[in-house]
Amino acid sequence: MVNRSPFEEEVLSRIRPGREERAHIREVAESLVGAVNRSGKARGMVVGSVARDTWISGDRDLDIFMLFDPSLPREVLEADGLALGRAVAKEFGSSYREKYAEHPYINAQIDGLDVDLVPCYAVTSATTIQSAVDRTPFHTRYIQCRLADLTDDILLLKQFTKCGGVYGSDQMTAGFSGYLCELLVLNYGGFLPLLEAASGWRPGTVIDLEDHRTRDFPEPLVVVDPVDPGRNVAASLSLTRMYEFVELARGYLNHPLPAFFLPPAGIPFGRDDLVNELRLRGTMLYAIEFATPPYIEDIVVPQLRKSLDAIRGLLERHGFVVNRTDCCMLPDTCTLLYELLVDEVPPVVRHPGPPLWAAENAQKFFMKYRSAESQVFCGPFIDEGSYYVEISRKFLAAGDLLASDEILGVALGKHVKGALASSFGLKSGEECWRSELSGFLAGFFRKSSPLLRIQKDV
Repeated sequence: MVNRSPFEEEVLSRIRPGREERAHIREVAESLVGAVNRSGKARGMVVGSVARDTWISGDRDLDIFMLFDPSLPREVLEADGLALGRAVAKEFGSSYREKYAEHPYINAQIDGLDVDLVPCYAVTSATTIQSAVDRTPFHTRYIQCRLADLTDDILLLKQFTKCGGVYGSDQMTAGFSGYLCELLVLNYGGFLPLLEAASGWRPGTVIDLEDHRTRDFPEPLVVVDPVDPGRNVAASLSLTRMYEFVELARGYLNHPLPAFFLPPAGIPFGRDDLVNELRLRGTMLYAIEFATPPYIEDIVVPQLRKSLDAIRGLLERHGFVVNRTDCCMLPDTCTLLYELLVDEVPPVVRHPGPPLWAAENAQKFFMKYRSAESQVFCGPFIDEGSYYVEISRKFLAAGDLLASDEILGVALGKHVKGALASSFGLKSGEECWRSELSGFLAGFFRKSSPLLRIQKDV
C-alpha cells in the first residue's frame, strides 16, 4: 500500500479518468478498430496511453494503428494506409486531414476525440521494423503486462511533468514522452522513488530495464528501449529539460506542495508590457515572420532552430550583438525572434587578411584593397605580421540586414528557406507583439526555472 499525502490523493481524484470518460473513449476505440478490421486490408490496434490506461482525464488523443502485411512495398503501405484512414474517418462522418511524419497518416475529429489513424507494418519484432512507428505496438504490449499497481504513479508523474513544463517529446518541448514516463516509473518502482533517484541524476545516466543495450548513446539521459536494444527512448530529451526535471524533483522532495500539480498561472503580456520590457532592458527586438511550412512540428521545428542560429551568426558577423533568440511555430505563421544588445554599428569595420608569410594570398589581398578607395578607410596595413584593412560596412542597422536577401544566403532549413524566399515580414520593437504571441513573448521576457515559477505562484 502506497502512502500518499492527502493532496496527492486529491490530485489523483482529479486526473483519473472517470467511468463515463473511460467508457466513451473505449467505445470509440473499439468501433474504429472494428472498422479497420472489417476492411480486410489491415488489423486495427489501440496504442498509446488509452491502451495502457495511463491517460490524464481530459486528454482527447486516441491513436489507432492499422497494421499491414510487412511484405507490402513502402509506397503501397503509404497509399493504402491513407486510403483506409480516409475511409474510416468518412464512415464516422468525420472531418479529417493528412499529416506527415516519417510517412503520411490521417488525423480526424471523431466524437470529441482527436484521432490519429496511422499505418504501420505488422512486424514480428521491434528489431525488424521497417518504419519508426512499427515499434509502437510493442511499446503498448510491454507496458500493458507490467503496469501492475503503478498506474496512479504514472498519472502523478505525467501531471507533474506537464505542470512543470517538461512533458512532451515534440521538437519544440524536447521533454519527457508518455512512454518515457511509464518506463521511469517501472524502473524505479513508483513516483517518489523516481524523484529521489532523479535528484541525483548526472549527464550520462543509463537506465536499461532489460539489461540488453547494444551500443553507446550520446544523449544526457539514456533509457534503453526494452523492445529495441539499439534505441534510446530519451533521445529527444534535452539537457535543459532533464535538469529542469531534476530541479522540480529536488523542490518537491524538499517541500511537497499541490502547486507542483497545477498548471502554471497565465502571465498577461500585452503590448504595453513589451514596450516596458524593452525600455527597461535597453534592447531592440526583431521578429521575422513567415507562413508555416505544411509539415508536422517534428520536421519544421529543427529547421526553425537551424535557421534561428544561422541568422544569429549572420547578425554577429556584421557586428550586431545578439543577447537571446527563440522561435515559435503556430498553425499559420512561424516566428524567429532576436533580442539585440547592439542594433546599430559605425560605418568602419576592421577586416583581417592573411599573414605575410602566406605570400600568394597576402599579395592577392594587397592587390584587392589597394585600389578599392571607395570602400577602404585605410590600409592595407600590417599588424603582428598580417594584413588588415579598415573598410566600410554594408549594413549599419540590423533591421536593414534582416530585411535583405542576405538572410537567404545562410544555412537555413530547407522548408524554412522556401517559405522565406516566398515571402516574409520583419517586425521591430513593439510591432513584434500580437495576441497570438502573447504567451511566447511572456515566456521569453519573464524566463525562469520551473521551480522558481511554481514558488512564485504559491
